[in-house]
Amino acid sequence: MSLIATEELMHRYGADIVFEKVSVRVHRGDRIGVVGLNGSGKSTLLRILAGLQEPTAGRVVRARSVRIGYLAQEPQLESRATLFDEMLTVFEKLREHERELQRIERELARATPDANLLRRYDELLEEFRHGGGYEYQSRIHHVLAGVGFTPDDAHKPIAHLSGGQRARAALARLLLQEPDVLLLDEPTNHLDIDALEWLEEYLSHWKGAFLIVSHDRYFLDKLVRKIWELEFGRLYEYPGNYSQYSALRQERLERQWKLYEEQQEFIKKSEEFIRRNIAGGDFRAGQAQARQKVLEKLERIPKPIVPRKIHLWMDVKRPSGERVLRARDLVIGYSNTPLFRCKNLSLQRGERVALIGPNGSGKSTLLKTLAGELHPLEGTIALGQGVEIAYFRQSQTDLENPDKTVLDVVLENTDQTISEARDFLGQFLFSGDDVFKKIRELSGGERSRLALAMLAQLGGNLLLLDEPTNHLDIDSREVLQHALREYKGTIVLASHDRYLIQAVATHIWEIRDGELKVYRGDYEQYRAQRALTVHPLPDKEQRDEGPGEKPRRISPGKEQRLRERQRAKLAAREAELMNAVTNVEHEIARIEREMEHASYAGDHQKLRELTALYHQKRHELEVLSEQWAQAAEELARYGL
Repeated sequence: MSLIATEELMHRYGADIVFEKVSVRVHRGDRIGVVGLNGSGKSTLLRILAGLQEPTAGRVVRARSVRIGYLAQEPQLESRATLFDEMLTVFEKLREHERELQRIERELARATPDANLLRRYDELLEEFRHGGGYEYQSRIHHVLAGVGFTPDDAHKPIAHLSGGQRARAALARLLLQEPDVLLLDEPTNHLDIDALEWLEEYLSHWKGAFLIVSHDRYFLDKLVRKIWELEFGRLYEYPGNYSQYSALRQERLERQWKLYEEQQEFIKKSEEFIRRNIAGGDFRAGQAQARQKVLEKLERIPKPIVPRKIHLWMDVKRPSGERVLRARDLVIGYSNTPLFRCKNLSLQRGERVALIGPNGSGKSTLLKTLAGELHPLEGTIALGQGVEIAYFRQSQTDLENPDKTVLDVVLENTDQTISEARDFLGQFLFSGDDVFKKIRELSGGERSRLALAMLAQLGGNLLLLDEPTNHLDIDSREVLQHALREYKGTIVLASHDRYLIQAVATHIWEIRDGELKVYRGDYEQYRAQRALTVHPLPDKEQRDEGPGEKPRRISPGKEQRLRERQRAKLAAREAELMNAVTNVEHEIARIEREMEHASYAGDHQKLRELTALYHQKRHELEVLSEQWAQAAEELARYGL
């Protein structure tokens, strides 16, 4: 049975058709990724499915009593409560049961038990247990930690949180609600890599259906089993994850082109035959007339429309020396507030570094320091011979003058003529009157494309890139990815786009717990190395390395065996805690039965003792449940 079904949906924006003839179904357990160019109608489709917006034509049918949860691209969470108290509102019915149970327990402890009261107590207790009454607070802590909040954050008022923190709080609340269908519009926008990986693991066990609008290709690869692509007003369905969709889409386009070209060749030959023979008086004239009738009835295959893509190429005008950068005894921060330390850091020509770490760890501050906009709090940074920096800022401060036009920006920063500048901007999808748009009128995607255009003009041999994929659609991200792979200089890239990192990086610089650590290899190799660091090998398996001695490489086969051994230990710990939770739950159930017998027997003293033991065991269950959740999360992270 479908949870949501649409019939011939069509939506207009003014005179323009955003999409039409959209007939889709969402079934239980569906995991769907929604992709398309910016402006193709992805967010509009989700709002229509959620019932928050009416289509211009067509209809949406939702299953009776289906619960739909919707997360906007920029969610607005307004509340006077603290973060934790706001999460508690999700469980208000459970908390009412909890207060009522406590009231009945006090009454039972004071007076002679009443049969109706005991029956009411049993009913409430069963509802409370079945609804997750013993776990809801630990669930809140688990989810808040997963999306990147610290324990101290839980006590902060929502009103004091940043926009990104409010977006994460809205996501956490929605996950705790556990709707039948999740509609998530760019849920990864404000998440760091740790939170992204946690969300992937959490959603991989989601019992309901979900639709995710995302430009995060790695995220889509991990989670979805079906792709809906909105392209030129139509919706196309593909089985599989993002990588499978990408291959199938290319096959579909090639097939469309082949059919179109074959038909065009047939039409061309037929028209040539008709032109030569239609005026004759022999049998060929009859053939020409027959072919003309065939052409008149022929259903023409439309010429495939190819999406416009940016054309990005970054040249190195002058190569740098072999050593690009060396830093010693660094302390990075701002306003005398240290963020992290790094003993030694070096960068060689041609290396491509991905800079990763939690939000607020200091990635942007490091890039500003490398660019010379900030001084290190301690230590030294020395650039190598001939190093020329090109810096892409996350805030795009180069575009701060709101009254300048797109064309103004290019003309002021290059030696191009107006004609050359317009041709150049066309490569970044600014055509016609788009070049006269003022900076304040640009969308996030347009600002990013303009910033990339200016970056391409700098010609530096050391690229410092701070979240360059922000606001870019998937096609533009893939163009940027190709350009960075072909770039002949050196790159330091701060990004949460793991697909880009995996494709580009030769090294990973990770900022964590106030330190910067260097890992050699791509993103998947970093994860394997970090897993061995976070979960160290037993003493007898540690490598004996002297000072200054290079670590001996472990063969891939041995490394896999060691990882499997360590994972088995984590699995055993998780299973042990799960059994402990189960045992305490059984003890609580036994105590409840004894409380019921004591009530009927009128043994008030024993009832008071059992009530005290009951509360003790409930507290024990909460502690064990939290430990179990942490162990399960650690096991999941290790196994990814």
